[in-house]
Amino acid sequence: MGLFDRIGRLVRANLNDLVSKAEDPEKILEQAIIDMQEDLVQLRQAVAQAIANQKRTEQQYNQAMSQANQWQSRAELALRKGDETLAREALQRKKSYMETANTVKLTLDQTFGQVDALKRNLIQLESKISEAKTKKNMLKARAQAAKANEQLQGLLGNINPSSATAAFERMEQKVTDLEARSQAMGELAGSDFESKFAALEAGSDVDDELMALKAQISGAPAPQALPAGQTTAKNPTPVDDELEALKKELDKM
Repeated sequence: MGLFDRIGRLVRANLNDLVSKAEDPEKILEQAIIDMQEDLVQLRQAVAQAIANQKRTEQQYNQAMSQANQWQSRAELALRKGDETLAREALQRKKSYMETANTVKLTLDQTFGQVDALKRNLIQLESKISEAKTKKNMLKARAQAAKANEQLQGLLGNINPSSATAAFERMEQKVTDLEARSQAMGELAGSDFESKFAALEAGSDVDDELMALKAQISGAPAPQALPAGQTTAKNPTPVDDELEALKKELDKM
């Protein structure tokens, strides 16, 4: 294959692709109906012209036959009058008109066939146009539905639900982490609170032991450790009074 042939084929392929992409079904259908209606107008004109030719040819045939019949009558009249020469001339005229009539008759028969064919084509075209109009409305509705569905699919294609779901899951995990950290900090705070009290209690035992050791070295009597829950004497407070009243109520129970 030559270079120019390949270039020509490539150009035709690209042009066909451009035409196919540019074709709008709705516009093409409308134009097809318009073209068919224009063909119908032309076909009607052709039928009308054929019928006019048929009538004109039929008139020519009738006139030729009328003249032939007239000369036949004249030949008979001349023969009755004994004028054989005149009768012969009349028969020659009759023959001429008969030949014309026969020729016109052939044309007339052809005209009848043409008119019949054109009438059948006209009826078929009218039927096709009616059917095409019905199909056009249906195809336009289908084309519009297809376009709407294509636009919807395009919108759905631009939506990425997995991305939104992933973002939602990340936020959910983040909230869970925050809750876990808050709970851990609360537990650590409580543990520190308990450890402070434990340190105080341990420190009190060490202080008592240290005081006893000091008294032993100095020879002074060691201070007696107070029973658990008993504190050194001090001025009573409203809290102490309330505590003593609570103890008494508990003893009565």
